[in-house]
Amino acid sequence: MGSYSAASPVSTTDAPAGTVRPLVIVTLLFFMWGLLTSLNDVLIPHLKAVYTLNYTQAMLVQFCFFGAYFLVSLPAGALIRRIGYQRGAVTGLAIAASGCLLFYPAATSGYALFLVAFFVLAAGITILQVAANPYVTVLGDPRTASSRLTLTQAFNSLGTTIGPYFGGVLILSGAAALAPDQIAAMAPAQQAAYRATEASSVQGPYLGLAAALALLAVLFALVRLPRITHHDALPGAPTTSIFRHMHLVLGAIGIFLYVGAEVSIGSFLVNFLGEPQIAHMPAADAAKYVSYYWGGAMIGRFIGFAAMRYVRPGVALGFNAAMAIALVLIATLGSGTTAMIAILCVGLFNSIMFPTIFSMALHRLGDLTGRGSGVLCMAIVGGAVVPFVQGKLADTIGLQPSFFLPIACYAFILFFGLKYARLYERAH
Repeated sequence: MGSYSAASPVSTTDAPAGTVRPLVIVTLLFFMWGLLTSLNDVLIPHLKAVYTLNYTQAMLVQFCFFGAYFLVSLPAGALIRRIGYQRGAVTGLAIAASGCLLFYPAATSGYALFLVAFFVLAAGITILQVAANPYVTVLGDPRTASSRLTLTQAFNSLGTTIGPYFGGVLILSGAAALAPDQIAAMAPAQQAAYRATEASSVQGPYLGLAAALALLAVLFALVRLPRITHHDALPGAPTTSIFRHMHLVLGAIGIFLYVGAEVSIGSFLVNFLGEPQIAHMPAADAAKYVSYYWGGAMIGRFIGFAAMRYVRPGVALGFNAAMAIALVLIATLGSGTTAMIAILCVGLFNSIMFPTIFSMALHRLGDLTGRGSGVLCMAIVGGAVVPFVQGKLADTIGLQPSFFLPIACYAFILFFGLKYARLYERAH
């Protein structure tokens, strides 16, 4: 799972001579929001079992989390323009820490407060991303900015890889969730006590995460960073509607569907691996396998970084989408170890999709690039919508058949990749 945002065109003044320490701190931020995002994949099945939710209700976690990207992105940009990038990053960290702290009372208050906590946490991460991404490009030689971006994205992927394992050990390992009929047979007071006990397993880990975020906020406030300023559009710049550019419109749909498919697969993995016909794994064991899904994306980024120096982006995107379709199809129609391995391998082919779609959609937009980037960032709300829709399908037709929805998402990405490849050839 990428950092899901793009840096605006920036320039710097007051750049420090030493950039290693600030870059280390910024890289830690990428790692932390990767870890926090992938922890959702562990909490969704845990909360589903504790509160006897159906799949639609359980996917409200991602709806609230990724809905924050859609609602907070534009206000975050305005806030950062007002208070500056460094203070903006500190603010984002403080809000994210507050969201983590809310998990403590949520354990005794019920599912609704958990959803509020997820929204607050994601709001902080959104502000943090808008503020922190530009620093990667300015902390060092402009000629090596791409390598620094690759490095920070790798640490973001490291966070998404470690997160599910961390959650499986600290949150799910002690869980002994009862079946829904066993919970239903309890007296109301017993149900409340049972749910509070099971939900309390999140309290310690999220208090620790809140402390880590608070420490990062202090470090970020104290470290000396370059002052970043925007290159605003020049007076008289064209005001043509960005929606007249079809490759941008299709790219926004592609981002919506890609983020939706990637997040949806990750969200259902623990339950999918727990299905009797797949692996029949306990949740704590299945959570550790989710790390392979996100780890594949980390490996794929390094492979893609090398391969895409020689392969046109549209062709690479089309190939990866076709492989993702094949793998999800095997997982949807198959069973046992074959289906399990197939769904975990999808992460490898997700790896290049977000940055490739993003760059293709912005191709030759010129002065409209900044506005186009904003449209694409808002399309990340697919991470809220697609898992929710798949939850509806899982409740209606079953969990395994519901994976036809991600297949449909990847089919559009395949179309976009091949269409872009043809346009690219005409332009060159």
